[in-house]
Amino acid sequence: MRFIRFICWRFLLCGSGCRNDRKMLKSGKGDKKRVSREVMKSNMDTQDINLQKENAITEGVIWKQILLFFFPILFGTFFQQLYNAADALIVGRFVGKEALSAVGGGTGTVINLLVGFFVGLSSGATVIISQYYGAKRKEMVGYAVHTAMAFSLVGGIVMMVGGLLAAPGILRAMDTPADVLEPATLYIRIYFLGMVGNLIYNVGSGILRAVGDSRRPLYFLIASCLTNIVLDILLVVGLRMGVAGAALATILSQLLSAALVILVLVRTRDMHHLELKKIGFDGRMFKRIIRIGFPAGLQSVMYSLSNIIIQTAINGEGTDTVAAWTVYGKLDVVFWMIVSAFGIAITTFVGQNYGAGKIERVRKGIRSCLGMTVVSTVVVSAFLYLTCGSIYTLFTDDTEVLRIGVEMTRFLVPTYITYICIEILSGALRGVGDCWIPTLICLTGVCLIRVVWIMAAVPRFPGITTIIFSYPLTWVITTVLFGVYYCFFSKIKIQKQAA
Repeated sequence: MRFIRFICWRFLLCGSGCRNDRKMLKSGKGDKKRVSREVMKSNMDTQDINLQKENAITEGVIWKQILLFFFPILFGTFFQQLYNAADALIVGRFVGKEALSAVGGGTGTVINLLVGFFVGLSSGATVIISQYYGAKRKEMVGYAVHTAMAFSLVGGIVMMVGGLLAAPGILRAMDTPADVLEPATLYIRIYFLGMVGNLIYNVGSGILRAVGDSRRPLYFLIASCLTNIVLDILLVVGLRMGVAGAALATILSQLLSAALVILVLVRTRDMHHLELKKIGFDGRMFKRIIRIGFPAGLQSVMYSLSNIIIQTAINGEGTDTVAAWTVYGKLDVVFWMIVSAFGIAITTFVGQNYGAGKIERVRKGIRSCLGMTVVSTVVVSAFLYLTCGSIYTLFTDDTEVLRIGVEMTRFLVPTYITYICIEILSGALRGVGDCWIPTLICLTGVCLIRVVWIMAAVPRFPGITTIIFSYPLTWVITTVLFGVYYCFFSKIKIQKQAA
């Protein structure tokens, strides 16, 4: 109903504007230039009204605006998971286990490592655009948008070349099994050929989210996901192209989503309008993007490396434990989808309100987001704790795997709540451009301490419980560090004291 009322409102505005234009032309009063100026002024006023109405992030009810932004991101994450699962399901069913390992094994680690770094870098543009958009500084938004798109093009080319050259060596260094190495190398080389489209979509969707539009990135992701599934069936099942077909389906669907996001940015008349001929680097803006985005990229890389070390420790516990951990990852993703969606939502909310100078609204938004995340986490944790035994039986009927899996799940699920502050406070601090200290806190509290624990404690007290204890241990330490920094040293607190 809200959407229908909005369309009707736009139609009435446009209709009244058109009628006024026709009256001016028929009256014969004034010359054509004056009429053109009046029409242009009327159109610009209408666009300003639309902008003020649409940018409710800085004006509307706080918890409603966060939720309106949260749900499209959550559904987008769900379709991203479906997107990834489709390749594995179709390849595993119709090609074989070697192809399945090639699509979802070491290649996924390499892709996450490299793509995560560049997507982290580009997140600096999202923060900057949200701040300038909230402050209604049209010229600066334009510089940021065109610089960000130039970065996606150049970064995509660099990643494509680097991936083609380096990825096969990385796969060999990871001791990829001999029967998997060849299809994995083929898959990853084709995948990296489409890296420009991948980065254009990620940067473009980040721009849309920065201005408060989280719905269209969701629509584009749904379209890309469905296209990927259809192409997987056509190329892998129909034409029997194996992992090459899966990789080709992926890059073609990514090109579709990139084209859609470019189309929207070109056609919009809001501040984030994209002109293809203006795509290029603004030196000062690019430095700001890198200054804010580099910590996020570095953090992504360190998370990936620490997870590799943990996975190595789990591999040493045997096949049953590895299988149980794999299934746990399918349950675990429910929590991470929710908490990461809240983290992205609060970054944009804080960025726009900080840019608009509404510091108290920023603090209220953080409190509201923390409260909603706590409620969501308690519900998800209770559900997984009570139903994990039944869920595990959907994946396996091996009694030992079931025992280990249920034990792990019921140990970790109640500790989810200790992670919430890390995600929400780091997202909020990114929104005000405060990136380096939060990144150092995460690298120390999560990555470094986790690796030290694995290397020092696991040899003395071997077992899966010792390994997975590294998660709540590092979450609690990092949460305390974030709480102290946010309350006493962050940009928001300093401004509060100055007021």
